Amino acid sequence: MTQDYKGRIGNLIRDARKHRGMTQQQLAERLSTSQSAINRIEKGHQNLSLEMIARIGSALDSEIVALGAGPTHLRVTGPTTLSGSIAVKTSKNAGVALLCASLLNRGRTTLRKVARIEEVNRLLEVLTSLGVQTRWLNDDNDLEIIPPAELDLSNIDVTAARRTRSVIMFLGPLLHRAENFELPYAGGCNLGTRTVEPHMSALRPFGLEVKATEGSYHAQVSSQLTPARPIVLTERGDTVTENALMAAALHPGTTVIRNASSNYMVQDLCFYLQRLGVTVEGIGTTTLTVTGCEQIDVDVDYAPSEDPIEAMSLLAAAIVTGSSITIERVPIEFLEIELALLEEMGLNYTRSEEYVARNGHTRLIDLTTHASVLHAPLDKIHPMPFPGLNIDNLPFFAVIAAVATGQTMLHDWVYENRAIYLTDLNKLGAQVKLLDPHRVLVEGPSSFTGTEMMCPPALRPAVVLLLGMLAAKGTSVLRSTYVIHRGYEDLAERLNLLGANIETFRDI
Repeated sequence: MTQDYKGRIGNLIRDARKHRGMTQQQLAERLSTSQSAINRIEKGHQNLSLEMIARIGSALDSEIVALGAGPTHLRVTGPTTLSGSIAVKTSKNAGVALLCASLLNRGRTTLRKVARIEEVNRLLEVLTSLGVQTRWLNDDNDLEIIPPAELDLSNIDVTAARRTRSVIMFLGPLLHRAENFELPYAGGCNLGTRTVEPHMSALRPFGLEVKATEGSYHAQVSSQLTPARPIVLTERGDTVTENALMAAALHPGTTVIRNASSNYMVQDLCFYLQRLGVTVEGIGTTTLTVTGCEQIDVDVDYAPSEDPIEAMSLLAAAIVTGSSITIERVPIEFLEIELALLEEMGLNYTRSEEYVARNGHTRLIDLTTHASVLHAPLDKIHPMPFPGLNIDNLPFFAVIAAVATGQTMLHDWVYENRAIYLTDLNKLGAQVKLLDPHRVLVEGPSSFTGTEMMCPPALRPAVVLLLGMLAAKGTSVLRSTYVIHRGYEDLAERLNLLGANIETFRDI
């Protein structure tokens, strides 16, 4: 049993070292030990003290070896006034799509400025278990991905796969790599039942059949089947569209995808596929025409665009704290509806001229907020597929509406229980009334007061509570914040650079 634990610890250390792009010798030098000692540690042949584990964790800048430390909590002291400037990081959802899409390519993929979030970490663990070489190249979060000649689908990291929803996007690329394979059930946010049937209807024309039994998707592929007519998606979902795109990328014929999502992460995937040599027409529309390649083997370098949901998070932080900050690299084409609605509610802001993101396509601006007195909008706020108000941005309007004068109705028609989590704002002093599983009524303005609560299991409502705590008088504690780390890189630390007072801690 002791040997088994030592082996598991050694594997964790080895994976963390590789993800940092370090050799055994480089790690040994940081720890003032020998390369042979590191080799023994990683093979599970070395006894380790808690002090050595802590030193290794520090050297690798990785919580992966902070064993048994328990969940991370945040302590927020408010009310906060933010100031300064902050740049939006690259898109979480584009990053995970591109990691999945890298399986289409037999050559090297280099992705620039990838968000180093827990969702990405879990996918990297899954890719590594399949035999893919991944390494962080530098402090700019550039990531190199080199696939093996043959993927080892029998060795998939089940634990990591079950901690992410994104693993379902392996179906599209993998159906070209194996006739039979299994994927563990997806995890991620607890947002109710999200059926996989839309994915199945999108991928069946490529010969994929999936049976769900005993916690796994069992996939069988009939390679002689190819799309005979346009694929009509039964829902205009982002991941469904991405799965269909990836399946079409390695189909040498032409595939037409109708009712496709044209959201930001789908566009980034399309631009990446073009770099691979795939012809994609109709980007930004609901009809995509894809002419794929029989095989893709190219060395490709791609920089995903910035994250409009993170931009909205930072914008909401400024609004609820009445602060003037400059948010740089805002992907304006994916926030135009949100900004138009906020203007209607009374937000004052200034913006720079537009410029182009590193992907060569997405329009960016720098945006400076000014302290504003907000009032409720004239109509309810509801999301729509792009170019409508983004589904993931809707929760931020709950905390914004709580500081605005009047009644605001939010209608979250996509998820059957995410709206429920928004009522947690009441613990801070808001007046949020749940009308049904999809609708809440927010009465403002509210005066927030600090409190202690558990983090909800859904990413965006969790961040909404953190933002409310920034504006609350006194001390607040948000417990078990792993879900925030799934979608945001160093959010608390970056808000602290703007003047917030957020402390990360664990129970002893």
